[in-house]
Amino acid sequence: MIEPTIITLGCRLNTYESEVMRRHANDAGLEDTVIINTCAVTAEAVRQAKQTIRKMRRDRPNARIIVTGCAAQIEPEKFAELAEVDHVIGNAEKLQADTFKGLSLDESERVVVNDIMSVTETAAHMIDSFGSRTRAYVQVQNGCDHRCTFCIIPYGRGPSRSVPAGEVVNEIRRLVENGYPEIVLTGVDMTAYGRDLPGQMTLGKLVRKVLNLVPELRRLRLSSIDQVEADPDLMDAIAEEDRLMPHLHLSMQAGDDMILKRMKRRHTSSDAIAFCERVRAMRPDVAFGADLIAGFPTETDEMFANTMRIAEACGLTYLHVFPFSPRTGTPAARMPQVAKPVIKQRAAQLRELGDRLLTTYLNSQTGRTFETLMEKPTFGRTEQFTEILIEDINAEPGVLMQAKVIGHDGRRLVGEAVV
Repeated sequence: MIEPTIITLGCRLNTYESEVMRRHANDAGLEDTVIINTCAVTAEAVRQAKQTIRKMRRDRPNARIIVTGCAAQIEPEKFAELAEVDHVIGNAEKLQADTFKGLSLDESERVVVNDIMSVTETAAHMIDSFGSRTRAYVQVQNGCDHRCTFCIIPYGRGPSRSVPAGEVVNEIRRLVENGYPEIVLTGVDMTAYGRDLPGQMTLGKLVRKVLNLVPELRRLRLSSIDQVEADPDLMDAIAEEDRLMPHLHLSMQAGDDMILKRMKRRHTSSDAIAFCERVRAMRPDVAFGADLIAGFPTETDEMFANTMRIAEACGLTYLHVFPFSPRTGTPAARMPQVAKPVIKQRAAQLRELGDRLLTTYLNSQTGRTFETLMEKPTFGRTEQFTEILIEDINAEPGVLMQAKVIGHDGRRLVGEAVV
């Protein structure tokens, strides 16, 4: 039997959902099938999805190709038009076992994509493994109720909805029992967690509950958060819970207040700076990453300079830079656009700044000792998610070990094992 091949494009939530699909496809006995889990965050992401589809058809001429994910949810007809595609399934349908049973029996329509806005609940999916014994992702939330002017994702994911805390705890407990030392909580709008659940549940309360009820869990991480919506319990957990890793990736997007307003973001530049200062005061060893968009419509040189400045003012270590790419159907696509060469240049400047900030951070770590989660025999990550190369060892993936930093190679730390 040729087991299904899953190709994941985009975010960590897609990574998690790909494992759900892998289980359903295997249980249904799908053979010689390629499932492409697409992203729609930018026009470039959609282009890459189509390119991947064409490549897989060339490489696997006899395989059945199934396309799903946000791009397929938003524009199912465009993917159905591609001769290389056999089936298109929506973001809700891809998580249902019956979808794959129907595909295995050839009882499925070519396009099965329903109204994602009608989905009101998100259930936990028990996943046993993620292809390695290093870390596992657990979905706690899906969808988004906000309407940032550049973002198409709410139309691919639907309204915000949370997985009940008890189901999250049970799934994490099962993964820990299966040998995973690190769990990453993931979602589309993580800080919206709990608003649709009974009681006063929040992301911070969920974090506390997980750490209290699964004491065997060694490390807990959060995927991207909206810093302005961090609840008091989350701030307390960051300050007090050693097993909550000191690495936060922020949905910052820009550092100019007018651009943030035109994006319909819910924070100002001073809010972002204040958040980082507050967290660093509580947790001095924290490392921050952030999403930043270069060349948003109407962005002037001065506005862009404010985004460059906020990266340093917040003490960011990891920059995830997006050159602005207009998405059809979003308000930003109808705004006055910045010239593409300017966008490209600004993105390059932001990436160069990111390289300098990372180098500064790496320089400051020499002599420090970190608990390192090994991903490969000589490669792991610190609590701050920094890559570290440890020479002269042959560690099992998933092992936690102490490593002392002796330098860096410009991109990652270099260390030695502490016996």
